Amino acid sequence: MIIDAHQHFWRIDRGDYSWMDDSVAAIRRDILPDDLRPLTRAAGVTGTIAVQAAPTVEETEFLLSLSDRDPLIRGVVGWLDLTGDVTGQLARLRHPRLKGIRPMLQDIGDTDWILRPDVRAGLRQVAAAGLRMDALVTPRHLEALGVLAETVPELPLIVDHCAKPAFVGTDPGAGWRDGLAALARHPQVTCKLSGLANEYGPGWSSATLRQVFDQALDMFGASRLMWGSDWPVLELAGAYAGWLEVAQDLCSALSATERADIFAGTAIRAYDLEIGE
Repeated sequence: MIIDAHQHFWRIDRGDYSWMDDSVAAIRRDILPDDLRPLTRAAGVTGTIAVQAAPTVEETEFLLSLSDRDPLIRGVVGWLDLTGDVTGQLARLRHPRLKGIRPMLQDIGDTDWILRPDVRAGLRQVAAAGLRMDALVTPRHLEALGVLAETVPELPLIVDHCAKPAFVGTDPGAGWRDGLAALARHPQVTCKLSGLANEYGPGWSSATLRQVFDQALDMFGASRLMWGSDWPVLELAGAYAGWLEVAQDLCSALSATERADIFAGTAIRAYDLEIGE
C-alpha cells in the first residue's frame, strides 16, 4: 500500500488562487481527480490526502465535495479563519474526511502569527474537534512552531515539505537542521517527505537529497515521516513517477516495516485514515 500524503486539486474559475501567476503557468489549468488517477494507478498509490491551495472555506468545501465523489481521496486538509468564528466554521465544515486545517504560514509576513492568542485559541478548538494542523513553513517558522507545540500540545502538527530547507549545494542548512531537530522532540509532530524536488531545483536526485532525507529520518524516525508527492506543483520540477522512485531509493536501505511506515503507515496514523472506506 502507498498513501500519497500531500497533493492538490483546483478549478481555476473558483477564483481564489491568487498565487497562480505566470511563474506557475505550466500548472495553471484545472487539476481534478481524473488527472491524477492515471499517475496513482501506475505508481500503485491507493489513496491520497488532498491539501488546500487557497485560503478560503469555499476551497475546503470544494475539496470535500471531490472526496464525496472519488474514493482515491482518503482525507482533506482544508483551511479556516483562525481569527474568526472557528466554532461556526468547524460546524459548517463537519465531514468525516476533513482531517486537518492548514494556515498558509509561508505567505504571512509575521513569523510569529501562529502564536497570537486568538490564533492559538482557534487551534485549541481545532484540536478539540479531533483535527490536526499542517504547517506550510520555511525554516524561519520553526522556533514559533516549537513554542506552539509546547503550549498547545493537544494539537497534532504535520510539517509540510520538510520545512522547505534552503539548500546550499546538498546541505539543507544549520538553521533548518537545528530548528527542525528541536521541533521533532515533540512527539505530536510528524514530517512530510514532500516538496523537496521543487526546493532543490534542477539536478535533484536521490544523491542530492540524501543529506536532508538522512537528517529528517534521524530526527523523526520512519514512524513519524511520510511520503507525499506535492503534485501537481511537482510538475514544475519533475514527474510523479520520478519523485516516487527517488523517494523509494532513499528508503531502500530501511527495513520493510520502516518503508511501510513512510509510504503508508505514518499517514494512516497521523491523519486517522479509515483505509477500508
